[in-house]
Amino acid sequence: MQKIDAHSHVGYFGGWADVGYTDEQMVAEMDRYGIEKSVVSYMDNTVVEQAVKRFPNRFVGITWANPYEGDKAVETVVREVREHGFQGIKLHPLLNVFTANDAVVHPLMEVAQQMDLPVFIHSGHPPFSLPHSIIQLAEDFPKVRIVMVHMGHGNGIYIQAAIDLSKKHDNVYLETSGMPMHIKIREAYNTVGSERVFWGSDAPFHHYRVEMLRTEVCGLPESALENIFYRNIKRFLAL
Repeated sequence: MQKIDAHSHVGYFGGWADVGYTDEQMVAEMDRYGIEKSVVSYMDNTVVEQAVKRFPNRFVGITWANPYEGDKAVETVVREVREHGFQGIKLHPLLNVFTANDAVVHPLMEVAQQMDLPVFIHSGHPPFSLPHSIIQLAEDFPKVRIVMVHMGHGNGIYIQAAIDLSKKHDNVYLETSGMPMHIKIREAYNTVGSERVFWGSDAPFHHYRVEMLRTEVCGLPESALENIFYRNIKRFLAL
């Protein structure tokens, strides 16, 4: 089955995580597990620039943007898109310490709307990245496509909120990585929408095979799995 990884990282994360891939290591792992392309981000966008330059057919870059940097963050997004072909924005409320619905995020959402860029937002950690705050942002910017990365993450209440709230907002999409409940992938696919669920690995934080297996056993037919693993993100980013 063809696969595109909708959410992963190239680079090294120190501190508590102590995990990382170089671009070469990541391509080797992608080959091992049959992954055609990976959507990648990293805190230092130059690392992603280099990966995309070296492996243009394997990596799709999205710009890691810290909204506290104001105009500089907006300028970075524009530059990465125009000069390096990046295709979206990555927001990490937990690591950069902001709430998803804070007004500080609005300039980045405005440039996303102007340039028709999807915004990938980490979810699942209070108080910064809870599903309801991401949904409020989606309500404030209904023309911007928002991917709720981890679809609520490791807390069952947040996972259910991600699904229930996303049903009501056509501009919200769900990504599966790090979310432990396989049956919720099936529920999201059947209730949020067959085109609005993407498979991702969150590599190097999670193992490719573990993330694949959770989706494979969720109870959906092969045609649906092909959508989640490949067709949906391919269509979403026009890859």
